[in-house]
Amino acid sequence: MKRLSFLTLFTLCLLSFSSVAQDVEEEEVYSVLSSDSTFSEVGLIPETLDANVNALLDSWHTQYFSKAIDYCIDNDENVNFTDEVYWQRLSKLPCIIPMDYNRHVRNCIDLYANRRRDLVRYMMGMADLYFPIFEQILDQYNLPLELKYLAVVESALNPRALSRVGATGMWQFMLPTAKLYNLEINSLIDERLDVVKATHAACRHLADLYAIYGDWHLVLAAYNSGPGNVNKAIRRSGGKTNFWEIYPRLPRETRSYVPLFIAATYIMTYYCEHNLCPMQTSLSMATDTIMVNQLLHLQQVADILNLDIEYLRMLNPQYKREIIPGNITPSVLKLPVASTYQFIDKEDTIYKHRLEELLAYCTPVQDGESTGETIKHTVVSGENLYTIAGRYGVTAKNLRQWNGLGSNKVAPGRRITVHINNGGLHYAPPPAEPTTASAPTGNSATSKVASTSDSASSNETLSADIAANTKTITYKVKSGDTLYDIARRHPGATVSKIQSANQMNSSKLRVGQILKIPTG
Repeated sequence: MKRLSFLTLFTLCLLSFSSVAQDVEEEEVYSVLSSDSTFSEVGLIPETLDANVNALLDSWHTQYFSKAIDYCIDNDENVNFTDEVYWQRLSKLPCIIPMDYNRHVRNCIDLYANRRRDLVRYMMGMADLYFPIFEQILDQYNLPLELKYLAVVESALNPRALSRVGATGMWQFMLPTAKLYNLEINSLIDERLDVVKATHAACRHLADLYAIYGDWHLVLAAYNSGPGNVNKAIRRSGGKTNFWEIYPRLPRETRSYVPLFIAATYIMTYYCEHNLCPMQTSLSMATDTIMVNQLLHLQQVADILNLDIEYLRMLNPQYKREIIPGNITPSVLKLPVASTYQFIDKEDTIYKHRLEELLAYCTPVQDGESTGETIKHTVVSGENLYTIAGRYGVTAKNLRQWNGLGSNKVAPGRRITVHINNGGLHYAPPPAEPTTASAPTGNSATSKVASTSDSASSNETLSADIAANTKTITYKVKSGDTLYDIARRHPGATVSKIQSANQMNSSKLRVGQILKIPTG
């Protein structure tokens, strides 16, 4: 391992001391299952294993998944094994990090194998997309490759994961740690959502923690709760430095963190033995990058290359407003490999396409002009100051000060002030167009365009306009259909257009369902 720089060590020490004061807030990252006995067996578990599971399994990209697989038997029946079998399997794993086995690990294996079977299938499907990226970067830092399973515990391999305290992205970075490792966060970009850059930052952070502790279990515990809590547990245990010996002194959520990591490593390796199979996806796993040197909107790319805009958002989640500020600094656009050649061939057409419609309201900041901007965010149900702060790259304390708030709770519908860095680009949403008698009613999407608080609002309005102004045909859903397949078979249609035309909130289809297909 490389020796820590003085500045990094000093900053980690500051974070170590400050984390003690943040214990109460950090506990909110975890939630308790109240409907079964999981809490008594496992303890506090990450949100990704509880509150966010249903939303994740109903998210856009799962429409591309199927259960068809040749080499694995998949059903709803788990197979339980003796402790001796679990111990032997863990001991055979080619890992540098010790894969200890005890009742805590057994309970966490049962959590994955019994209660979270659908989530394991999803994560195995997404692993084909993300694990090669993780492994390549981990190898660059000479770190154990099994650390890729840390992202399973942190985010369930959801690149847009956002916790209730603002931890963001695949590796769940809080703002101070993200800034420490030079991840850029402003109104346009959140590099915590950039899988490659965030993985580099996570590797540097893990290497720094290992330079302090020299023990991977303690590193994992410190990654979860901060060095301060680990150091405190060591002191209270009389100087012991074995994770299982300081286990009772750690915060409750951290006690389950290392067992969950070991269990995730186990279940992602021995899934077949538990009658689990990975979801198979029709999404292209082969991607490449284009360096963009001009201002570009993802919708321009989607239109000309006939790509699903949601697919582009998944590949490029760091662009919060779907705007790539290539005119400010060279920026990466990730595309399916086949589409990179098309982009090069049609580059001029892409940059000119719908330019005035999509980018007319984006003005570069002039030399000497401030990059600070003040916006109003309208709170929606389920948000709190932590999630809002995480979205804009500020802190909950900032929001309390700017808005004169006494707590982190805020009522839905309230408009709060947010001071942000605009990333070098003044952004103003297009003015809401007047409605007509023939236009769709209930234009909540139009009202959202007036606020820059919702980066997806302009897309909702665009979808509503498309549904109102294009011709449609009807289509009866057949067995095996997905929205992507249906859109691909109908020129001019996309997944988002079909969802808008049919007022769909998810991607699920049922055989015999009649859909309106926009074809203009």
